[in-house]
Amino acid sequence: MSTIRYQIVRYHVHTRVPPPETLTLDELSRLVDLHPEMVLRLVELGLVDPEVGEPEWLFQDATVPRIWKIRRLHRDLGINWGGIGVVLDLLDRIDDLEREIAWLRKHL
Repeated sequence: MSTIRYQIVRYHVHTRVPPPETLTLDELSRLVDLHPEMVLRLVELGLVDPEVGEPEWLFQDATVPRIWKIRRLHRDLGINWGGIGVVLDLLDRIDDLEREIAWLRKHL
């Protein structure tokens, strides 16, 4: 008598990652407690990047903590607008390096 063998097949349910939440200029301004003109100024300075949308600009929800950080750097530390851009770039680079170090520790 022969034994029947069945192959085990795993099925993965693919879930779609929802797109990041987007905020209008007015919503973002309200959340960060800044006048919309000031948010537009941050865009002009290159400190905040909007998603270009029709009929208005949309901002990712990650923009909220970024603006809080910008306000803290300017208000509490007295860093000028040009300096804030440099500081944010360095902080982003540090975050990237810390993630890479954590990954290397986990996988090596």
